[in-house]
Amino acid sequence: MNKNIYIETYGCQMNVADSETVAAIMQSSNFTPVTKIGEADVVIINTCSVRDNAEQKIWHRLDFFKGLKRRKKHLKVGIIGCMAQRVADKLLEHEAVDFVAGPDAYRSLPELVNEADIEVNHINTYFDIEETYSGIVQYKNGENAISGFVPITRGCNNFCSYCIVPYTRGRERSSSYNDIINEVADLRDKGYKEITLLGQNVNSYYFEDDNKMVDFPTLIKMVAETAPEMRIRFTTSHPKDISDSLIEAIAQYDNICNHIHLPVQSGSNKVLKLMNRKYTREWYLERIEKIKSTIPNCGLSSDIFCGFSEETETEFQETLDLMNIVEYDSAFLFKYSVRPDTAASKTLVDDVSETEKVARLNRLIALQNQISLKKNKADIGKTLEVLIEGFSKRSKDFLFGRTQQNKVVVFPDANFKVGSFINVKITDASSATLKGIPKI
Repeated sequence: MNKNIYIETYGCQMNVADSETVAAIMQSSNFTPVTKIGEADVVIINTCSVRDNAEQKIWHRLDFFKGLKRRKKHLKVGIIGCMAQRVADKLLEHEAVDFVAGPDAYRSLPELVNEADIEVNHINTYFDIEETYSGIVQYKNGENAISGFVPITRGCNNFCSYCIVPYTRGRERSSSYNDIINEVADLRDKGYKEITLLGQNVNSYYFEDDNKMVDFPTLIKMVAETAPEMRIRFTTSHPKDISDSLIEAIAQYDNICNHIHLPVQSGSNKVLKLMNRKYTREWYLERIEKIKSTIPNCGLSSDIFCGFSEETETEFQETLDLMNIVEYDSAFLFKYSVRPDTAASKTLVDDVSETEKVARLNRLIALQNQISLKKNKADIGKTLEVLIEGFSKRSKDFLFGRTQQNKVVVFPDANFKVGSFINVKITDASSATLKGIPKI
């Protein structure tokens, strides 16, 4: 008997890709993915543990499903992902939860769901260092046949002191380059216009077989040549691994987007060492200079957080100074929250007050808004290629899309087709958005 399955995703792009993998696994076992909770026999919640507020959302959501299950007695609810790996036993104590699976256990989900019909509280959180889900063609629901995700690595070997990922997703491993190329070709043949290669640290991709040794610069060239009409993106990069050969590959291929997301986290060498980031401020800025000199029109973005252990006003000022030097187009900004079971939680003191963390975060946001506005205003008068993604949230008379540099552009609709590439002359800008007129 077929069952309908609804997957709810929280967290990063990696989780979105994982949900597509899970949907494909379930579909192959006679489960039908649906887009409405009311149609579901099974609900799977794909979770994130990177920040505390991400986990709090899940606990609140489970209270909703507890009430829903009172009305739908047959409904089964499962938790997967990083939070499932980290607090599986605690999750199973919640009345709403019937099964739990960690990031390496998704192939067992059909069995876990079926067993949950007979008994309760099924769990699989075993780590599998060989599991990459290579060869599984991700399920796409057809609602957005424009941009697709292709995971190339899983896990992480960096062990940044604040980060939970190595403990929830395991050690790093890379998918077969043949499987990656096949998945890219599949998305190309289905009409997708853009793909993003995904991993906790894509730069350290490495796969070797009897035929060749493939590192990330080699892989991204192979991908670019497989789909020359598609835009190629990648995330996330670790600064210690961004090589000259990768930067030069981006400059060499027109379809590899001129955008690099390069999380710096802090501008202070003292704080970077405490974070175990394995690079210095000087190394990072040298890599930025190499990017700017090799790819003059490259968009730059970053992750930065404040209030880490022992961060004084002096160290925080170093972060602000670095932001002014680099001039990121955009940045994801956070205040530090201790994650249980990380090295920082065991060996470092969370000694910056919450009041000070909030104040510093507000200063980060204010500076980045100022820089983003400056960078966006510099685009006024330029004509930029935009991939149309859909209608503007504010008006159906306007469309929006993104440039190669990952900047959002809003422009009047003139019967353009979603998924098309068009040239737009930029006429105005805010800190978050470019506005323009299509050049027909």
